[in-house]
Amino acid sequence: MRAIMVLFDSLNKHYLPSYGNSWIKAPNFQRLAENTVQFETCFAGSLPCMPARRELHTGRYNFLHRSWGPLEPFDDSMPEILKMNGVYSHLASDHHLYWADGGATYHSRFSSWEIIRGQEGDPWKGQIKFPEIPEDAKAPQRLFLPSREKLADIWRQEWVNRQEFKKDEDYPQTKTFQAGVEFIEKNHDEDNWFLQIESFDPHEPYVVPEEYDALYGEHIKKKNLDWPDYHPVIENSDDVENLKYKYAALLSKCDRSLGRVLDLMDKHDMWKDTLLIVCTDHGFLLGEHGWWAKNMMPAYNELVNTPLFIWDPRTQKRGEKRESLVQLIDLAPTILDFFNLPIPKDMQGRPLKETIENDKKVREACLFGWHGNQINCIDGKYVYMRGEATNTNAPLYEYTLMPTHIKSRFSIDEMKDFEIAEPFTFTKGLRTMKIEVKNFNQHYRFGTMLYDTEKDPYQVTPIEDIEVELKMANLMRKLMLESDAPIEQYTRIGLHHDRDLTKEELVEYKEKFKREYTIDKDMEESLQWEGNTKNELTAFINLVKFNDKNQLVNELKNEIKEENLSVITEKFVEKFVKERVDEERKPMIMYFLNLLSRRR
Repeated sequence: MRAIMVLFDSLNKHYLPSYGNSWIKAPNFQRLAENTVQFETCFAGSLPCMPARRELHTGRYNFLHRSWGPLEPFDDSMPEILKMNGVYSHLASDHHLYWADGGATYHSRFSSWEIIRGQEGDPWKGQIKFPEIPEDAKAPQRLFLPSREKLADIWRQEWVNRQEFKKDEDYPQTKTFQAGVEFIEKNHDEDNWFLQIESFDPHEPYVVPEEYDALYGEHIKKKNLDWPDYHPVIENSDDVENLKYKYAALLSKCDRSLGRVLDLMDKHDMWKDTLLIVCTDHGFLLGEHGWWAKNMMPAYNELVNTPLFIWDPRTQKRGEKRESLVQLIDLAPTILDFFNLPIPKDMQGRPLKETIENDKKVREACLFGWHGNQINCIDGKYVYMRGEATNTNAPLYEYTLMPTHIKSRFSIDEMKDFEIAEPFTFTKGLRTMKIEVKNFNQHYRFGTMLYDTEKDPYQVTPIEDIEVELKMANLMRKLMLESDAPIEQYTRIGLHHDRDLTKEELVEYKEKFKREYTIDKDMEESLQWEGNTKNELTAFINLVKFNDKNQLVNELKNEIKEENLSVITEKFVEKFVKERVDEERKPMIMYFLNLLSRRR
């Protein structure tokens, strides 16, 4: 028995033909759908990249206890379990964050692994001279990175690396699939192996040979405008279209690479005994809801309702669709079950053999989200996004024995006051470090929203239904209890650890923590507001502690009166805000105000 997983990064299912896209050039994804079972309601669990990969290994949620980090000493790892039980596991990947501080324990769980370098500013080729960068290229301006210099390093390195990509076979994605193809060709007659071919694409930047851009003709006017930023859509219509079609061009390249795997399945008659899974870690917003990318906004379905295709030779089901609610945490148990290995008790996921066979339901509902953002729950019909209830997003802690961020270790300041937490049910009796989240958290409050995704599949308009919300809030609590969520997570979003929420409490919560804080009705109506200034000031007022809001509004009124203003300008707003925040946080605050003010 053999198994192959093809894992893409940031795959938006609405760009795939079998999920309804009529213009994308992706015949092999269509061919894949015809030869597998396609899941309609597969959901991510923890976002983004490494939190999702921790779930692929461990079969349990990451985001309730931890943000981005490595596998922990107490974690179960599906590839390692295979390795320890006579099933050879191999990884071929160009996901450069496996070799960063915050991902450095994943690849070594496999029997063997192959590194492909060069994606997304990967510190790869050394060059002192600053590279030439085309005029139509645009650097992402993500002020949530540690510094502008850090951003410049990534941007500079990206263009050093791109000098190496002269032909299709030079690109990291092509090399990754070539490594996977070579493994299959060498081992297709052998038994008991698992291969994970993992492509960083179609993650940004959307770097492709000219032939893929040419598939979309005049839609791509700036071939080097290929890196969307993590912010609301503010570009002109031509640049928006350019970025979307650059994503499509990269997806078409992914399609060709996928076809190489399908060709080998045909060539070696591997359909008779080889499990094939094609999936992604999460989606990606390409203008939907007025946003680019991920991480900075609510977990809309374009981000979390992910494409999933499975061929299981035991069931022989192909060309069919399944509606049961499944998640990424189900893939590790499914692979272990395929090799007739026991599933560790700490895995929350469920094997999907019977769901593939007859759409058997494996869960009533599920959770998903980012650490410190809204906690989200879906029951197949309703999506409930519950926001923090304290106006400070606190208390919030990281629980870990591996204190690293994406590309750095935890700082001395973060570590100096850590506590020792008692074991969780899944830490194998080990106590962990309990580290307070001190820095300004990028996952600011969006409030609480409820969507009926049957009537409103694109989540355009939140609904108000107190009975449904009460049901979803208590369902969320139940799932958090099953996950042994830290007690402060209940506090942070206004739920009880020891009992259900009552209707009266929910009504009080909704009244106290409204998503909008009105500055002053008379002042709003009597003044002219330049651009987005009213929303920016409203957003700033909503960032401060609840008891300080009236004081802040009074200060605003006094300054407007003193300066005898009739028009509120961007310059005035910037001055008002910056006078009230720490010097170190000013750029970050202004950036987030811009995002908050556009949240609708």
